[in-house]
Amino acid sequence: MKIAYLMDPLEAIQPENETTSHLMYESNERGHAIYFLEPHDVYIRDGQVVARMRNITVTPGLGMAEYWQAIIRCTKQDHLIFEAVTQLDALFLRSNPPLNYQIMEFLQTANNRVFILNSTTGQILGNSKLYILNFPEIIPETHVSRDPSRLRKIIDDFGGAMVVKPLQRFGGEGVIKVSTRDRTNLNSLIHYYVRAYESYAHREPIMVQEYLKSVKQDGDIRILLLNGEIIGAMRRKPKKGDFRTNVHAGGEVFAHRVTAGERHICETIKDKLVADGLYFVGIDIIADKLVEVNCVSPGGIPRINRLNDDRLERKVIDFIEGKVKGIGPKSHRKRV
Repeated sequence: MKIAYLMDPLEAIQPENETTSHLMYESNERGHAIYFLEPHDVYIRDGQVVARMRNITVTPGLGMAEYWQAIIRCTKQDHLIFEAVTQLDALFLRSNPPLNYQIMEFLQTANNRVFILNSTTGQILGNSKLYILNFPEIIPETHVSRDPSRLRKIIDDFGGAMVVKPLQRFGGEGVIKVSTRDRTNLNSLIHYYVRAYESYAHREPIMVQEYLKSVKQDGDIRILLLNGEIIGAMRRKPKKGDFRTNVHAGGEVFAHRVTAGERHICETIKDKLVADGLYFVGIDIIADKLVEVNCVSPGGIPRINRLNDDRLERKVIDFIEGKVKGIGPKSHRKRV
C-alpha cells in the first residue's frame, strides 16, 4: 500500500509521545510505502488534487529514535514526488489543530477515491467544540453566545462555577473557570473573550459550560474510538493549582478501565461519528458527561500503550488495510 501522512515538520515532533509517529512506524514495519507532505504541498493541477511528497520508507526493524532520524534524513533529500492524491491508497491528516480549511477544500474531491483519515467533511463538522451539541442528553449544561450581557446572565443564573472555552483552540489553551464570586474580573474576561470592542457581527462567540467539580480530584477520561469502537482509554489528572487535564497543560496520565457509563456515551455517539467519516477520534469524559470530541490529529496512543503494555497503532493500521482493500486497486489511475 501507498500511505501518506500530511503533518507538521518532523523535527518538531517528539516521536516517543506522538500518535502520528507510532502510526508511521507501524506502517513502515509492515512494508508499506510511506510518504510525507505538509499542508502547503497540496495544490490543484489540471483539475486534479496533486501533492509534493517525499518517500520516507526506510528499512524495517529500527528502534523508534533511530527510525525517526532516518525519515528526517529522507525529508532533506532534494527528490520530490509529484503525484495525484488519488494514486495513494490512504492519507492520514495529522497536522495539529487548528483545522486548515483550505486543505480540506483542496482534498474534498478526493474523499471517495482515497481513504482519508479522518474525512475532510468529518473534520470540518467535528473540529469545533460545538460538535458535542449533537448529543445534548450526555453533555454538561452548555451555552454559546457573543453577547457579554447574555453570557453574564447565564453565569449568574447558573449560580456556580462555569468553564469558558474558545471554540477553535486546542490543548486546553484559553480554557478558564469563572464564577460570580469575582464579578469585576468576570466582566473583564467575558468582554476580552468575545472581543466586545468589535461590532456585534464581528465578535467571537464563546462556549460557557457547567464546571464539573470532580475534575479537580478525578480528572477526565480520554477514550480512543476507532470506527466507533473503543480501542483504549486513560485517565488524565490536572497538575496542582489547575483544573485542565490536557497533557500539554501539565496533566498526568493513569491507567483506566472503561465504565458502563462511559461505554453508554460511546454507544450514543458512534453511529454519528462513523456517518460523518470520523473514524479515529479521542473523546473526553468528565463524571459521565461528554465534554469534547477531538478529531483533528487525535492523540493518546503512546501513553495508553505504556500504561497497558499495548500496541494500539496496530489496530489502526489493520483498520486502514481493511478499508483500502474494500476500495480496490488503483493501478488504472493516471500518474501526474
